[in-house]
Amino acid sequence: MRIDEILRERRPVFSFEFFPPKTDAGEENLRATLEALRHDHPEFVSVTYGALGSTRDRTIDIVKWIKQELGIEAMAHFTCVGATVDELRETLDEIEAAGVDNVLALRGDPPAGEEEWRQTDGGLLYSTELIELLTGNYGFAVGAAAFPEVHPQAESPDSDIRFLKAKQDAGASFLITQLFYDNEFYFDFVERARSAGVTVPIIPGIMPVTSFRNIKRITELCESKIPESLERELEAREEDEAAVHDLGIAYATLQCMDLLARGAPGVHFYTLNRSPATRAILAALRAAQPWTRAAQPI
Repeated sequence: MRIDEILRERRPVFSFEFFPPKTDAGEENLRATLEALRHDHPEFVSVTYGALGSTRDRTIDIVKWIKQELGIEAMAHFTCVGATVDELRETLDEIEAAGVDNVLALRGDPPAGEEEWRQTDGGLLYSTELIELLTGNYGFAVGAAAFPEVHPQAESPDSDIRFLKAKQDAGASFLITQLFYDNEFYFDFVERARSAGVTVPIIPGIMPVTSFRNIKRITELCESKIPESLERELEAREEDEAAVHDLGIAYATLQCMDLLARGAPGVHFYTLNRSPATRAILAALRAAQPWTRAAQPI
């Protein structure tokens, strides 16, 4: 089923994101995690996509397995990196033949070891071009990325919003945000996007803190801010991994409660291939049902 149809039919929508491991042992562990996850009935599961063939085959294999064997709706991430248009089409044909209905269209990051993004000869330059390729030639529901704290390479917040509108105009029917830890970034972003004519659902992306060291590295890479109050509490527990983990689950639960109570269409969990934290948060949300307090969807 297409994710845009799911978003029209039900709210809130809960989803999980995984990355394809690079080893057979890692893939076996991921498959066991996904087997357990099916009992939580997520609306969909997404699988990231490696540059230059690093995990592409595993991505496609896992997406097929999620869709065909587990019976969970699947979404494949798809990037412009390291492929010509003909190569992109070849992979998309395979994804379509597997019965997958959903693709997240991304420009993609530079390959490891490279600082600047370069267009592949015979390839695409922008995510909007990839969206046009997808919507013009395939029947996928196409999602795109959004950045509540502004894309690191954007000229300005306004230009970032204009590019977001261009993604919608190219055919993106839903958006998933980069991770954030201050909900006001999300709500301000949604308000500015709506004012600019962006009407598609904007799903907040949440990554529960399970390691202080890891989250510092991740937020520095994506230029996302950790609120001073949260950072202070994390630093106080830095030497106690279990305490950091517990705080991370508690904070993410409160964050998701607030998002849903104020009208967010759902939550997309960045799992880092560790589902227990996100499964616990999801259970708490379903027990509390904060979305019943939302005045209206946003």
